[in-house]
Amino acid sequence: MSQKYVYKGHRAGLGTATVTVNGKSLPPRNDVMNHSPTGFEWGYGGSGPAQLALAILCHEYGDVDFALIYYQKFKFQVVALLTEDAWELTSAQVRAAVKQIQEQEM
Repeated sequence: MSQKYVYKGHRAGLGTATVTVNGKSLPPRNDVMNHSPTGFEWGYGGSGPAQLALAILCHEYGDVDFALIYYQKFKFQVVALLTEDAWELTSAQVRAAVKQIQEQEM
């Protein structure tokens, strides 16, 4: 299976975190939930990582209601663990993490 999306994060310094999906800027989805008007972050469990988790799930699944159910757990189980200044997540990795979260709830 070819990867549908590739999410890439890059941080050049404090407050300069950028995230792309297939080479284009990932929309932050502040219209859904405005956790972090200053942008994305990762590597901890705060507001910037919450915004990133929400944005990734909204984009990946195209379903805001679905994203709202799972993004906080996705934040803690995936986004908070991204500790490097540059990282990459594929659609397959995102979906596998969400599937694991769903299975933990059973």
